[in-house]
Order: sequence, then structure tokens, then C-alpha cells
Amino acid sequence: MSKLENDTWILFYIKRSKLLKNGDAPIFVRITVNKVRAEFGLKKSVVPDLWNESKQRVKGKSTSAEDINAAIEKTIKKIEATTTYLSMQDVELTSELIKENIVGKKEDRRTILKIFKTHNENARKLIGIDFAEDTVERYETSFMHTKNFIKWQYKREDMPLDQINPHFISNYELYFKTVRNCSHNTTVKYLKNFKKIVRIALSNDWIKKDPFVNIKLILEPVDPVFLTNEELLTIINKKITIKRIEQVRDVFVFCCFTGLAFSDVKTLRSKHFSLENDVDTWINKKRTKTGQLSTVLVLDAAKRLLEKYKNHPDVTEKGMLLPVISNQKTNQYLKEIADICGIDKNISSHSARHTFATTVLLENDVPIEVVSKALGHSNIKITQHYARTTQKLIKRNMEKIKSLY
Repeated sequence: MSKLENDTWILFYIKRSKLLKNGDAPIFVRITVNKVRAEFGLKKSVVPDLWNESKQRVKGKSTSAEDINAAIEKTIKKIEATTTYLSMQDVELTSELIKENIVGKKEDRRTILKIFKTHNENARKLIGIDFAEDTVERYETSFMHTKNFIKWQYKREDMPLDQINPHFISNYELYFKTVRNCSHNTTVKYLKNFKKIVRIALSNDWIKKDPFVNIKLILEPVDPVFLTNEELLTIINKKITIKRIEQVRDVFVFCCFTGLAFSDVKTLRSKHFSLENDVDTWINKKRTKTGQLSTVLVLDAAKRLLEKYKNHPDVTEKGMLLPVISNQKTNQYLKEIADICGIDKNISSHSARHTFATTVLLENDVPIEVVSKALGHSNIKITQHYARTTQKLIKRNMEKIKSLY
């Protein structure tokens, strides 16, 4: 056995127990790194008696012996070059990685992207059963980020599971925060998606150690963005001449008056509406995300928007009630809308839900228990994150006791 740098050993040997039909013994190569072995065949064979075990070469000077010995020398140089190259990369040097770079990876070898892709394909089949469409889309986005990261960081198309370690996770986190310029919370959400794929590998015993074992994925508390009544009216009354932006504005305003999340307004259908006393229209819809029932009285402002788009192609042809585009495009256009309305807030589709809870309901003295039911929350603690106690609300309540003191 000969030693290379980085505690890497090479051994050439024959398998006398697996002789070929002509009596030759196949020659194998064993690479050992940190006492972990990986083996592969040299695709050469020799008469067992002609093999020199101490020199790891074929005896004699026949054409066949020289050919095999030259193949051994060539393999040693290839392993040396591969070891040097991998040592310069930001990867953990393993015997399996060296072998993979020499002979190529086995098609049936488990890799992180293969498992990720299979998970996403199965999740897409379960849309409406165990998964919401938006959830599957988030996993598909996470898959692309993982693929791009592996290509950027490791110059590879995929990664074997035994190389998904804490160092990989640290590099992945750094990639999101620097290369992708993601916030801490966005980074955490992507890493949580990736962690689920790792858990699948762990539960199937495909990997032995959890790379997330000492990594805590904690979201930082963030004050939700919502519109004041004045800002909401500014957006409603703003004349917008570009149709696609006007439609995004109208869908956003509809959500401000109903509290529907983006995924819920996207899947809103006529079956979710009911009429009471031929006057009041209600939306009774299970939330796409949680399955909790939300019950909302449809205000006249929201009714007018439904009437406005009743002849839109998305409504007449697809069964939708409003022309809802993708969440990504919606958020992009909402930033434009905020700019043209002079609103210095980073509003998104989810800001409508916070606006509904705080500005539309809470500031108009709607009890938080009712707000919770309208939002489809399972408990009031969740609602308290949505419904903010504003200065306006504090002032109005303080006015009630001002004369007492």
C-alpha cells in the first residue's frame, strides 16, 4: 500500500476468490482516506501466480505484464492529480469522492438532488390532498436554489449524501446571505425546506449523521407590514392606466377587505360564497395552508371588485373569481404600486391580510375573537401577530378614560 498526501492510501490487489473463466484474477484498486475505503476494478486481469503482492505489480516483462503495469502507473497518477485537485476545492476529501472522480458515479447512487426531485414529484401528485400548490412551488424553488448552489460552490451537478455535512449547510447559508442577498428569515425558510429532504434521508438510513444537529434555524421577529386607512384609500383611489398593475392592485384591495391569503384568493370559487337573508354575502373557505375555516362577510367594496371582473377571461374560462397572477409577479407589481402612491413600505401580497386584521377590523372595534375567526386562525395567539395595536387604537381607547382623571 502506498501513501499520498492528505492521509490517502492506494492499494492494488487481485481477487483470487473471483477468478474469471480463463483462470485470471481481476485486479482491483482500493483507496483509503481517514480509514474509510472505496474500491473499483482496474478492468485488467492476471494469472494469479504472476501477481507480486508486495510490489503490487505483474511479474515479468511480457507485453501483457508491461501493459497492466502501465495501467497501474497511470491510475496512480490519476488518483494523485484528483486528490490534489479536490484538496484545492471547498469539499471534504473522501475515498468515495476520489473514486467518483476517477470512474464516474454509479447511476443508482443516492444523491441529494435525486431525493429532492423525487420528493417534489410526489408532493405535486398530492396537491389538494396533503400539499397546497404554493407549498409545492416553494419546494421546487428550493430545489433550484440547491442545484444552483452545488454548481456554484462545488462545480458539480449533484452531491452524494455522504457529503451533506455541517460544512455544506454552513456554505449553503452563506450562499443565500451573500450571493443571493437573502434576508436572515428568507434564508432560514429555504434551509428548513432543505432540512426536510435531509430528514427523509435520515429516516431511510441513507445517511448516518444529521448535518443540522447543531444548527438552529430560528426566525427573527419581524413587525408585519400593513397599510393605514389613509394609505389603503390612496391605493384604492389611485388611477392606474396599466391593466396588469391595475388588476394586481384590485386583487390586493380585495384581500385587504376579506383577509384572504394569496393562495386562498387564487383558489376562491363561487362555491365558497353563501347568501344570508338575500342581503349578506359570506365567504366560507378552508384555508389552503392550514385547513382552518375562515368566515368573512363580504363588504360592498369587495363586491364591487368581483362585479368589475365578472367578464374577465380568467373568470369566464378558468372559473376564477378574480384575475390572480403568480405571487412573485404580484409582489413585484405591488412594489411599483407603493412607489407611484408615495407609500414608503415594502408591501407584499401578505400585507393585505395584516391590513384586514389591523386597519379594517381591529381599528373599527371588531373584537379580536372575531378577527381570529375571519382570518381562519386556530388560536388567538396567532391572530395577535396579525392584528397590531396601533397608536390610533390606543388614542381612541385612552379618550374613554381621559375625563376620569
